Amino acid sequence: MCHQTVSLVARYLEAAGIPTVMIGSALDIVEYCGTPRFLFSDFPLGNPCGHPWNPDMQTRTVEIALGLLESATGPRTTLRSPFEWKPDPGWRERYNRVRAEDRERLLAIGEARRAAMGQPPGQDTRLSR
Repeated sequence: MCHQTVSLVARYLEAAGIPTVMIGSALDIVEYCGTPRFLFSDFPLGNPCGHPWNPDMQTRTVEIALGLLESATGPRTTLRSPFEWKPDPGWRERYNRVRAEDRERLLAIGEARRAAMGQPPGQDTRLSR
């Protein structure tokens, strides 16, 4: 979901008396929007609760967020998740990077996936940017 949209919805819900807490990765956007309570996860977009297939990390992240919902003492409270995506800080520059030598193989995988789903070929152009 769009961090800005969810932030604004959270503010609206809070104004109506419904407490909220967000979990996300776009710290600058969420803090600019003034979300009441925010658990910041320094993870790639789309992975706010942790690594895929790591239910322990995901469960713990949700528990921390619920604790923030209970313990925040004022508006615009941001808590940083204790988890790291990778111990190597260079993961950011490598994440989702497509190397030239992998491009054709990845395009073929995408075409096969689209064919299996009944989609016309060439619909997904994300790798051509």
